[in-house]
Amino acid sequence: MSTGRLKIEWARQYMPVLSSIRREFEEGRPLESLTVGMALHVEAKTAVLVETLAAAGAEVHITGCNPLSTQDDVAAELNEVPGVHCYAKRGATVEEYYRAIDQVLDARPSITVDDGMDLIHVLHTKRRELLKGVVGGCEETTTGVHRLRAMAAAGALAFPVLAVNDTPMKRYFDNVHGTGESALAAIMITTNVLMAGKNLVIAGYGFCGRGLARKAAGLGARVIVTEVDPRSALQAHMDGFAVMTMDEAAPIGHIFITTTGNIGVITGRHFPLMRDGAILANAGHFNVEIDGKWLEENAAAVVRRDGIDSYRFGSRSLHLLAEGRLVNLATPKGMGHPIEVMDLSFALQALSTRYIAERGKGLAPGVHEVPFEIDEEVALRKLATLGLSIDRLTGEQVEYQKSWGQGT
Repeated sequence: MSTGRLKIEWARQYMPVLSSIRREFEEGRPLESLTVGMALHVEAKTAVLVETLAAAGAEVHITGCNPLSTQDDVAAELNEVPGVHCYAKRGATVEEYYRAIDQVLDARPSITVDDGMDLIHVLHTKRRELLKGVVGGCEETTTGVHRLRAMAAAGALAFPVLAVNDTPMKRYFDNVHGTGESALAAIMITTNVLMAGKNLVIAGYGFCGRGLARKAAGLGARVIVTEVDPRSALQAHMDGFAVMTMDEAAPIGHIFITTTGNIGVITGRHFPLMRDGAILANAGHFNVEIDGKWLEENAAAVVRRDGIDSYRFGSRSLHLLAEGRLVNLATPKGMGHPIEVMDLSFALQALSTRYIAERGKGLAPGVHEVPFEIDEEVALRKLATLGLSIDRLTGEQVEYQKSWGQGT
């Protein structure tokens, strides 16, 4: 058995929710004769989703959504699966990255599954002749949903897309626990530094930032949060974390992690303020949050280690992990979110893809919420795999919630 297949089978055993959906898909074949185009992180958990969609009858064409997140042995194994075509490779140049996206689009997909919206962006900017054949799509991550909403607001989005990232089952588990655990694990395994006692600066206190703050505090780090949203900043303060600007945090931080999904969070204004040995990592989707170009152009010397670029400024060194790309996947031993978390996220993706196949033609172009029933179904399936039971509303309670006439 190949190393790629061994990784996929290891992941599959901890993905009972997606496995239950696959059994139903194999019987019902809801994606029969459809072509699904995907741009996701090509690793073992993603492969389980891909095989699930193929088992549903789809022809699947997939590439990566980050030049450093592909596991080549998994990509090779996917090309052995009937009905699956994988074009991703680790360490792709920018030209190779977009050439692979074009290969996915050459298959003329009727459904897209994106992580970061690069596939949809190319469709709308360079391959518009294919738009009329697309029924709809699904988007996995915060950055992609932000971009899609901007497209929709400008009237530029030509088909319906489900914002999978915005469901409670995605935000509460993937963003909080997945990013929280996997980003810290990747930093620790790449650098071998201690978290306890460190000043750890987290830029952004959305769901990902909250998860990181909570997990880092549990490891003994002294967490500092920077924010631009006064409500999120106040929430971080009430949760017990220090809140300040990046200008104030730069001189005292030992480790910096960006989670904003925005550009220019840590810049040339901040680097000169930082202490010797500061570690910089990004947990957002694109490598735009930390200004790596400034570091490259201004450092007196650079030392390249596996997953770590060290920039020398006089007697100080600053260490950038994974070229500023998604730290939990782009570091040499980054494994991405824990398997059980991605079982939930990819269960949402599988059911959302079926929903688009069945109802996409009836949806208007734009960004749509995942139906409540799909989110609830994934939660109920997960509870069943854990052997947990919950209460149900009685008929009287349902009527009470609908009523406005009952008071004290």
